[in-house]
Amino acid sequence: MASTGGLVPITRAFLASYYEKYPFDPLTDDVSRLSSQIRSFIQDLIQGFPPTQGESLLIQEADSEPPHKMDENMWKNREHIEEILFLLERPHWPSVLQQSSTAEVAEFATTLGQLKDKFQATLRILESFQSRNSERVFNTVMTYMPQDFRGTLIRQQKERSERNKQAEVDALISSGGSIRDRYSLLWKQQMDRRRQLVQLGSATGVYKTLVKYLVGVPQVLLDFIRQINDDDGPMEEQRQRYGPPLYSLTRMVLFIHLFLSLAWQRIEAFKLNRLQISVLEEAVDVYTTELQRFINFISEVFANSPFFISAEDASMLEMGKNDEYKEITVPAGKSYEVSLTVESINSYIAWDFSLVQGKMNMDIGFSVEYTNNGGEKTLILPYRRYESDQGNFSTCMAGNYKLIWDNSYSAFFKKALRYKVDCIPPVLEESEKGSERNEVEE
Repeated sequence: MASTGGLVPITRAFLASYYEKYPFDPLTDDVSRLSSQIRSFIQDLIQGFPPTQGESLLIQEADSEPPHKMDENMWKNREHIEEILFLLERPHWPSVLQQSSTAEVAEFATTLGQLKDKFQATLRILESFQSRNSERVFNTVMTYMPQDFRGTLIRQQKERSERNKQAEVDALISSGGSIRDRYSLLWKQQMDRRRQLVQLGSATGVYKTLVKYLVGVPQVLLDFIRQINDDDGPMEEQRQRYGPPLYSLTRMVLFIHLFLSLAWQRIEAFKLNRLQISVLEEAVDVYTTELQRFINFISEVFANSPFFISAEDASMLEMGKNDEYKEITVPAGKSYEVSLTVESINSYIAWDFSLVQGKMNMDIGFSVEYTNNGGEKTLILPYRRYESDQGNFSTCMAGNYKLIWDNSYSAFFKKALRYKVDCIPPVLEESEKGSERNEVEE
């Protein structure tokens, strides 16, 4: 069982810093150009031929913004690729294409086969990415679980749950459910998994105690699964950074799907011309190439991203989110204080300050003291004079902590102080309580 002592879940500030190392080269301009061309072909196909109910659903989806969540976009791409592959299978071609044996139709059939091959290859890559990513997340989580019968039970529960979900999908298919119905169910199951994790991570009182001591799930792991997918949590940084190119690809594959679906139903009235076929070929080539490039890129990003970071790193990153330091003047003979109320032990308090220097180098006294609920004071950081300083510590008591900059010794000189202070949530230390040592040893 890997140690979680002194760790906190990844933060949005950490991911912002981490993603700076992984800039994504923009999509080719062909994505927007070809998407616009196919969109215009769609408009031509629906003029004078009112769409069916199923086509109207696709048109409505095409007129809407793609989903905001990255994983939902991945599922959407899979759904539309499968729909396209269904249309590209010879038994599902329009009857006029199936029955004709002209050289022109034979050439078009060859083109459709090439398009099908590209989509099948891309679908395999996408499915493999989702499977690998899911396994990586689960296996990483399991490294923080007790490596005994409890870890085995957790794996067995997951396998049983996944078998039940697959049985649900199989039953839908057997009853004649469409590809769209199947993917709606798959996404619902994905969201059910996420809700269960949030409920587990948010559990309080006896339930959390049972989970932690009997099942052996570390507290920091509960915090991770509760916070990771919050609307403004760590994953929002990923959506802001890498979402836009994926959203463009989701739109593109939807347009290709809609165009083929409409064309197949109107093939006798609107025979596809060479320009439309040429644009379709180019669009499929660009889409599959760019989606594969995006998947390869995001796979590397995910593979190297940790789940947990040290509390000290989290503290520094949280402070770094805001580049604006506070600046105040400490008059001669006076002091300046910042008070922080801490409700739980193992919170981290951090500071970064410096004096704005003039012609003479100045210093200022600095100390940190603690006051309990009874008003009793304890010196945490002894008084010392600094020109600048950075530091942090983990609190060992709840109560009020006061950071004090002292200029009382100066009779004439005021000091221009530039500073930041911060406090991050408590971190569970494995050695915090004797009763938790058994969990670590198991």
